[in-house]
Amino acid sequence: MMGAHHAASGAAVWLALTTQFEVGLGAVHQVIPAVPETLTVGMGLLDLTPTAVVAGAMVTAGAALVPDADHRNATIAHSLPPLSNIMCIHVGRLSGGHRHGTHSVLGLAVFVAIAALAGLWTMELPRWGTIFPGAGILAVLLASFAAKALKFIPDTMQKFPWVAGIAVGAFVTFFAPQEEYWFPLAMGLGVAAHILGDMLTTGGCNLLWPLRIRPPRWLRRMPLVKRFWRPNGNLALPILGNAGSVREWLLLVPVSGYVIWAMADAVFS
Repeated sequence: MMGAHHAASGAAVWLALTTQFEVGLGAVHQVIPAVPETLTVGMGLLDLTPTAVVAGAMVTAGAALVPDADHRNATIAHSLPPLSNIMCIHVGRLSGGHRHGTHSVLGLAVFVAIAALAGLWTMELPRWGTIFPGAGILAVLLASFAAKALKFIPDTMQKFPWVAGIAVGAFVTFFAPQEEYWFPLAMGLGVAAHILGDMLTTGGCNLLWPLRIRPPRWLRRMPLVKRFWRPNGNLALPILGNAGSVREWLLLVPVSGYVIWAMADAVFS
């Protein structure tokens, strides 16, 4: 799946959990009485301010790009040069290359643990009360990844991802929700959305890395097995086909539209 689509899907998951709004279907209801007059979109499980909703969406969108830190040519590798380039080179070496360690259950657990540890670093300031510098520093990276992938910042303005990242990081530091679970939750949702997105393409992922369970040779000859259980051991449900396919675009265009709608509703309603 393409980087921008990973970011949009991560933001969509966050917004679905933290926002809720009504969509009027009166015109459709008049034509098709079985359709309700209004449709509730989102679950609204967390009570957050509009700014926190937007900042959280940026963090989760960035987290949805984190697994691609194993690829030196991925979108996030070029988001905060030279730091992001160096980071992706070393992460790729540690994780065994692209779509290995960072695209597994173990990788998901490691990323969530890093976010949880970052969220535990707190400080008390006289006028501000409790602040969260650890989550803020990590949010700088995540928000910058999202800004680069979602094309909020033109490629000609290479230093501006730092500006976007620092702005979101500062907000997270001083105004983050008091619930300790929100930051590792955002990280986990984003990483899980990324892994699921890649599993919907033909390449798939090896969820059990560093274990690699390959299908027996006699099973590889069966078309369905070969389609879902790749010869290299990856598992896939390739309903989107190859990364960047028309089917991927058909799915992610409405998802991106939902992200814009939900964020606008959170800010202006």
